[in-house]
Amino acid sequence: MTLEKFYATPLGCAAQNMAARRLGTVWPDLSGQDVLGLGYTIPYLQPYFSAARRIILAMPGGQGAIAQSHKHGVITCLVEEKLLPFTDARFDRILVVHGVEESDHLTAMMGELWRVTKPEGRVVIIASNRGGLWARSDRSPFGAGRPFSRLQLRDLLKTSGFIPTIWSGALYAPPQKFLASAARLSMCEKFGETVLPGFSGLVLVEAIKRLYVDPSDGNAQRVMRPVFSPAPVGNAATRSET
Repeated sequence: MTLEKFYATPLGCAAQNMAARRLGTVWPDLSGQDVLGLGYTIPYLQPYFSAARRIILAMPGGQGAIAQSHKHGVITCLVEEKLLPFTDARFDRILVVHGVEESDHLTAMMGELWRVTKPEGRVVIIASNRGGLWARSDRSPFGAGRPFSRLQLRDLLKTSGFIPTIWSGALYAPPQKFLASAARLSMCEKFGETVLPGFSGLVLVEAIKRLYVDPSDGNAQRVMRPVFSPAPVGNAATRSET
């Protein structure tokens, strides 16, 4: 099943609604922001189309590109994930969905994301949770590729130079069609967030690009008092002759 067809199904709509609900609490407003979506981010970024200053939907070559119109024209492009066609420090916000699970060049892709993010810019990754039921099901694209735990995502972000700031989960309901109604999903979400917070189907993390070095990272070195060498013998002799 393609990503476009999945999000047209009741199960896909339910997944998108639950994840977008969490994204909306992290990014309530993107007015005047330059935004990049990497992976399949069309259904997640559509609510921001009217307010954001610029939105670009970049889809890796393995996924294929789906044309998406905007007030500025077509905003979708096909990219090579390890060499993004954008200038340095270009985007205020970057959203990655269906981007890390199946990447063949994950380290290089994360390096590119850091490069094109502005200082103090924010990146949100939505990925399949290793401990959730959706990673074990073939009913959705979230069951394909490699799922991630929170620890793995944290290490990935820190290694790439980002600082994780906000964590959240979504999709606590099993990937079953009969649970796709709004009322049942809402009940499952409330129960999961309260009782089983580590077993969400998706994990969402926001990270920030900081350029300064955190002195608490354990790599700070003690500054020793400088030791001055005695004056050279030749200089002392010259002074005594005068």
